[in-house]
Amino acid sequence: MAGDAKGWIDLAPAYIPALQDLQEFERIWILYCLDRATDFKPLVTPYLDTCERGLFATRSPARPNPIGMSVLRLLGIDGGRIDLIGMDILDGTPLLDIKPYVPDFDAFTSSQAGWFDRVRARETRADSRFDRAK
Repeated sequence: MAGDAKGWIDLAPAYIPALQDLQEFERIWILYCLDRATDFKPLVTPYLDTCERGLFATRSPARPNPIGMSVLRLLGIDGGRIDLIGMDILDGTPLLDIKPYVPDFDAFTSSQAGWFDRVRARETRADSRFDRAK
């Protein structure tokens, strides 16, 4: 998660009626196209680790189908604008879908997280993965 980074999504007018009742949820899932991701790589060094891992055991953007997902806190909805916090999405990223976050379905706090459980970060570090080419 991107901490307290604020952002918003602007929806086309045709989608505004689909926002009905969404403001009642604290968090939402956002599915989007990783349109600036690198080509598929079967092995990657994930954020917060220094070892190569199998791509499907990571959230690296170098996927065969570059689809990203984020859980964001919903701050408000005004027309077709959705204000959010926890943004970890680049400006101009194509949105695929919005779904409500439902704790009863989406939170399994006792689940094992493989290698991540062993290397859980004590602090956040930035990397150059999303820097634009100069």
